Amino acid sequence: MTTTALPYRVTPTRVLRSEWHKLWTLRSTWITLAVTSTLTAAMGAGLGAAYDGSGEGEMDTVLFVLLGTQFAQINLGVLGILATAGEYSTGQIRATMTAVPRRLPVLWSKAAVLAAVAFPLALATNLLTFPLAQSFLSGTDQSASLGDPGVLRALAGNAAGLTLLAVLALGIGALVRSVPMAIGAFIGLVMILPEILAMLPYEFVDDAVRHFPGKALEALTTAQPLPGATSPSAALLAMLLWTAATLAVAATVLRRRDV
Repeated sequence: MTTTALPYRVTPTRVLRSEWHKLWTLRSTWITLAVTSTLTAAMGAGLGAAYDGSGEGEMDTVLFVLLGTQFAQINLGVLGILATAGEYSTGQIRATMTAVPRRLPVLWSKAAVLAAVAFPLALATNLLTFPLAQSFLSGTDQSASLGDPGVLRALAGNAAGLTLLAVLALGIGALVRSVPMAIGAFIGLVMILPEILAMLPYEFVDDAVRHFPGKALEALTTAQPLPGATSPSAALLAMLLWTAATLAVAATVLRRRDV
């Protein structure tokens, strides 16, 4: 007696393809990605055009040009949250988990697809924004080129940091399962909590705050390390650990909780 393989057996490749299709068929994906690139480039060009050269060079050039990524981290974070918590709000998650009963491949596939979209977008945007802004900054203390020491690393580091923030937000969405609550938790972790903790008069708190995701992203976005900031390699490691820990907790909860 011969047996035939099931034509629609669940495989990692098929789960990835399904999540890729779901992400790109959402109108919110296209809007978020377009707004992210446009705001980053427009703000970089605007800052370059408005800069009068009277500064003292205290801010790193790459960090100055990429100030628009403050919007990008929120936009990409929301996109990550919609990829997980959005399915719970619409009820589509039931169909997803019925098709993939092992559950965890869904989470890993969502994270991989989001990273595959966010990193090239952020890197391409940075490589466009930097020379665009520098066309206005020639002759000032913020003038630099792509070939200067640390510039390309900072542009790529910023893209990697934004990607990790997006995946971290995806993990928060899988944990909280509510879009508004997940957005609040993400913004609180990235932007609000570090500023509150920094007010405490304890040196060990200051050291910890430097490794929070938002502060680590700043360190990754500098061509030259800033005084008092963590090194780019330590910042990248910190962001990897934050993201991995969030996904690990989300995976544990996903296995134990009913859909």
